[in-house]
Amino acid sequence: MVLISSQPEPDAATADLLPHVVRLGPNLWGASFKLMKMVPAHHIVDSALASGEIGPDTVIVESTSGTYGLALAVKAALVRRRLVLVTDPAMDERLCRRVADLGVSVEMCHTPSPLGEYQTVRLARLAEVRARHADHFWPRQYDNPLNPASYSVVADHLHRRLGPLDALIGPVGSGGSMCGTTTRLRRHNPGLQAIGVDTPGSVLFGQPDQVRELRGLGNSVLPGILDHTVFDQVHWTPAGEAYRHTRGLHRSKGLFHGPTSGAAVAVAHWWAERNPEARTVVMLPDQGDRYLDTVYDDRWLDAEPSRRSTGEPREVTSPTGESDWTWMRWNRRRLTDLHAPAHAGAGR
Repeated sequence: MVLISSQPEPDAATADLLPHVVRLGPNLWGASFKLMKMVPAHHIVDSALASGEIGPDTVIVESTSGTYGLALAVKAALVRRRLVLVTDPAMDERLCRRVADLGVSVEMCHTPSPLGEYQTVRLARLAEVRARHADHFWPRQYDNPLNPASYSVVADHLHRRLGPLDALIGPVGSGGSMCGTTTRLRRHNPGLQAIGVDTPGSVLFGQPDQVRELRGLGNSVLPGILDHTVFDQVHWTPAGEAYRHTRGLHRSKGLFHGPTSGAAVAVAHWWAERNPEARTVVMLPDQGDRYLDTVYDDRWLDAEPSRRSTGEPREVTSPTGESDWTWMRWNRRRLTDLHAPAHAGAGR
């Protein structure tokens, strides 16, 4: 293992945000986070406190269905500010109880939009919440450039531990973690390959919006911070493949993560086996506590055929909207260039 000592070690507060680096294969490492969304939550809230955007009586408000809400709840409790979260049933009862215990007010959106998604419904409710609180701060996780910028500390941590990397693989939801970490790592290796992990039915890389079983990656709205030109490959990984690799990661390495991490691990093993000379890291953002009654329950897995593995990925030349595992050479193009000819030489 290569150790890089030219960069200073992080302070204690920052060190708590950083992932454990775990070897998963001969050329593959996992960046195993306890709560990855603490990285942007910490950076965005601290920046707003420093600038005066958050004052003594400011209410923090945000739309979320998962771990970003928990991260904000922890941060809001630490800085003693009120927090209102607008969410949907994907935020399960256990997580709702946990954020409530941290003093959070939860606004639950029970009815989806006519398309079956909740994000646009949540944003409409968030507008109502903002109107009720004249003194409020909205972190805007999907559009705030401080979200990707916050991951510089993660990139520096990975470089210190492993030296220059050849590939970074990770799930894409807002785009913050993959865009921010990749951009920083490319200071050391401009040729670093970025492989984004999406899921069927997500609009992020050009598929039509559909109901998605996997949560924590994919999106029904296009985040402003998502820089498509960062990515060399995109994989649309279905739920069954994510579940299989989630369980396999726990059984083989003792790493207790959720299916967002499982989807990324599926792609990472596939990539690393085909690129044995590439020093590769996969981002593992979510813990498994919320999934004990689902992904970690064999009876739940056996109840629906779609929850089982679908096999090897199939290469496509454009987003298909199919439900099986497909992948595409994205080649660092813009979304608006989706139907333009790809530049030769990018991707593998």
